[in-house]
Amino acid sequence: MKSIWNEGINRPDFGKLDHDIKTDVLIIGGGITGILCAHMIKNAGIDCVLLEADKICSGITQNTTAKITAQHGLIYDKMIKRFGAEYTRLYFEAQCEALEQYRMMSEQFLCDFCEQDSFVYSTDDCNKIESEVKAFEKIGCQPEFFDNVSLPIDIAGAVGIKNQAQFHPLKFCFGVAKELPIFEKTKVLEIGKNEVKTEKGKIKAEKVIVATHFPFLNKHGSYFLKMYQHRSYVLALENAQKVCGMYVDADDKGMSFRDYKGVLLLGGGGHRTGKKGGNWNELLAFAKKHYPQAKELYRFATQDCMTLDDIPYIGQYSKKTPNLYVAAGFNKWGMTSAMTAAMILKDLIQGKENKYAHVFSPQRSILRPQLAVNTFETLVNFLTPTAPRCPHMGCALKYNPHEHSWDCPCHGSRFDKNGELIDNPSSDDMKK
Repeated sequence: MKSIWNEGINRPDFGKLDHDIKTDVLIIGGGITGILCAHMIKNAGIDCVLLEADKICSGITQNTTAKITAQHGLIYDKMIKRFGAEYTRLYFEAQCEALEQYRMMSEQFLCDFCEQDSFVYSTDDCNKIESEVKAFEKIGCQPEFFDNVSLPIDIAGAVGIKNQAQFHPLKFCFGVAKELPIFEKTKVLEIGKNEVKTEKGKIKAEKVIVATHFPFLNKHGSYFLKMYQHRSYVLALENAQKVCGMYVDADDKGMSFRDYKGVLLLGGGGHRTGKKGGNWNELLAFAKKHYPQAKELYRFATQDCMTLDDIPYIGQYSKKTPNLYVAAGFNKWGMTSAMTAAMILKDLIQGKENKYAHVFSPQRSILRPQLAVNTFETLVNFLTPTAPRCPHMGCALKYNPHEHSWDCPCHGSRFDKNGELIDNPSSDDMKK
């Protein structure tokens, strides 16, 4: 299974850490978030090092649909009701600033950056689309309402925002990474006070950023309760209708669409990791009905960390860890969230005030309905008397016949059929 972004791409090669080093800031995790953090911090004149347990961008980043937009589903109406218009406006502005950063950086790091309009549509509920339009207007955005879009399905309505963007994520990341101090194939074994241990070297660092998709330290922050993971699937189709924009269904079980050089990226079939869902079969059925002449070129899947309130966790890892930081829980919108994280953490590392920091603070309230769901799933699967077990926290794993993997319904760790780790938060292979 290989994503369209891996086709014809030349991966840079970085060595493995085999000696002790010292740095001001250590970034753990070589996906787009870690790379952007290292880029921002290095450009601020601060000494930094990035560690990646495998190869950079070998995980979630290479399987994204790479939409750069401030439109994150239908979240703004809900966010205003939950937090108020000013808080919501700051969230929106942070995403807009992230988009502008990509726009500027794409001039230096060529990455097929292309402006596109973004749309969220509903097939059955016009009212929630109209509510989202009003929410955007309250925070200073001028969206448009549409009752028809260039998709092969009927819709009740859509909200659109102009001048968003899409790009090639690996071309971008590899271009940025060439300028950075990176060690690959370097697994972190332990994080202590001002010291991080790997298999063959120690790093003394004043500050540490954990950018590993799902935070792997359980003793701080309670991220195993504050997040779960959600899988989604993509088909890359040739000879399919061009959609001329970026589209996502307001329903979590709906479809997403975007073009790339004459290829349609059709997404959907999603489900909580470790649960049953539509997967590629749902996409294939949709393509057969609506794109009968299309040819499948690639299929790939990814998973996203979902937070309790639709807002990422960016900032101090926990109240008790003043020099340890985190960026996680991007709720399917990793491109702008990664850039937002890099901008915020760069300021926090320097002791500077950032006007967005409190919006994304990991120390905000966890008293949300999703907390009960996450707790229930953890307890049920922890008490299920079956093998194999997940080494992360001992939950019972479920076999995924579509991807031939063992998946954890509690926190989203995944393992191949031989028990080797695919996705974190587990840091070890499957217990057999």
